[in-house]
Amino acid sequence: MIRISTIFIAICMVLVAASLGLVLYSAAGISGTESAIVALTALTFLILYNAVSMRLRDRTDVGAQISDLSRGTADLARQVAEFGRRLAVVEGRVTSANSTGADRIQAVTSEINELGVLVKQLAASVAGHDELLSSGVLAAPSTAANRIDSEGQKELPSASNGIGSVMATSPPVGTVPASSPAQTSSSQTSLSQTSLSRAQILTAVKNAVEESRLDLYLQPMVSLPQRKVRFYEAVTRLRDDKDQIIVADDFVGIAEAAGLIGRIDHMVMLRCVQVLRRLMVRNKEVGVFCNVAQATLGNPNTFAQCLDFLEANRALASSFVLEFKQSTFHNLGPTEIEHLAALAQRGFRFSIDHVTDLRIEPRDLADRGVRFIKVPAALLLDQRQSSTSDIHPSDLSDLLGRYGIDLIAERIEGERAVVDLLDFDVRFGQGFLFAPPRPLRPEGASATGGATPGNAPDMQHQDASHGSGKTASVDAPRIDSSRASGIAALARRFAGPG
Repeated sequence: MIRISTIFIAICMVLVAASLGLVLYSAAGISGTESAIVALTALTFLILYNAVSMRLRDRTDVGAQISDLSRGTADLARQVAEFGRRLAVVEGRVTSANSTGADRIQAVTSEINELGVLVKQLAASVAGHDELLSSGVLAAPSTAANRIDSEGQKELPSASNGIGSVMATSPPVGTVPASSPAQTSSSQTSLSQTSLSRAQILTAVKNAVEESRLDLYLQPMVSLPQRKVRFYEAVTRLRDDKDQIIVADDFVGIAEAAGLIGRIDHMVMLRCVQVLRRLMVRNKEVGVFCNVAQATLGNPNTFAQCLDFLEANRALASSFVLEFKQSTFHNLGPTEIEHLAALAQRGFRFSIDHVTDLRIEPRDLADRGVRFIKVPAALLLDQRQSSTSDIHPSDLSDLLGRYGIDLIAERIEGERAVVDLLDFDVRFGQGFLFAPPRPLRPEGASATGGATPGNAPDMQHQDASHGSGKTASVDAPRIDSSRASGIAALARRFAGPG
């Protein structure tokens, strides 16, 4: 439809042209024909002017519309890109959740199969007890349970409790008596601060660091209740000029005060990576825990060296766990937080040990990259902790698991503790009950047995008392051989007091 404004303009142009012709005819005395020609010419010019001006105005309007359309298209493209990014994130989370769920289902399936085997063995043991009781051979259930316990301890080799004793064979895991951890600790060749002064220990530590007399001991961490080796913790020992061992509790504080702990941690990381590479030749799922001191984490120069080394071995980040004390996480400064973030950004995971307080914030720890927390078994089983902590110890494993943190019960010394910890849903255990820390072979830190689940690494004890340097290879037994004593503990629990 023609707009009213266009009609009005046309009428005005006709009136203007007619008026011009009329004025020329009446006032100028021009003839009517000439006046009509002039009026038509003026009307033509007015029509041309109006057409040109309307065309220019329409072109300007089209340009503005094109600009608006371009801006709208750009906004739409940005929104589509944002939706695409969000969709990619959701797809990644769904894929990660599916893979995690599949892994957990597979782990639960394997644990259920292992539990089925244990239940069958327990049923066979109970049936044997019933037969013995019916025949009158055994007088009480407790006697039957003690008999099962003794099956794994037949013909154990005798070992000297003296300094530097050499063991030819290790006893089966799970048959270590409750007092053995203390005996093992007291039988080690060590220099304590009570026998030597601080200055003497400092001199010994300096010489040991300069001459690379640093020994690496490995203690396995096993899955519960299968008792298959899943991780190893690297324990550091130093040797003085007489090949006497200086344990970590004696030299760490002195080394931190003297500024030597950074060099020690760097050497330990190097040895741990060598051990991990050898272990992963046969088993890709094994991992190594390496302790790092707070002084190393807070020293920019020392940490830069360690970070460069870890960056070069970034491919092992998923299996190489850096372990810190709980007090270190309680006293993090800006430098330590920045260094932890740099390690987490490179894919390394953290563990917390020396736990003395169960008031734990799992969300904060998970955000900082913590994936393991090691709590002493005695602390978990202490009834007083339920009143002092924010959560009952039996629910701690469940709470940590929601944030992707695994609970490891350490310092386990008896079978009864294992049975009680199973009620707490603890997935991993560590302690003298399974195996004490044992030294590696001196040539390249060889540890091969740990590659097969259920086997401890090939290790050796050094005869330090005679200073001869003789070694004897020690093959730790299979973890599965301890099931007999575990079944005995379960049998005692079900049978009740004799």
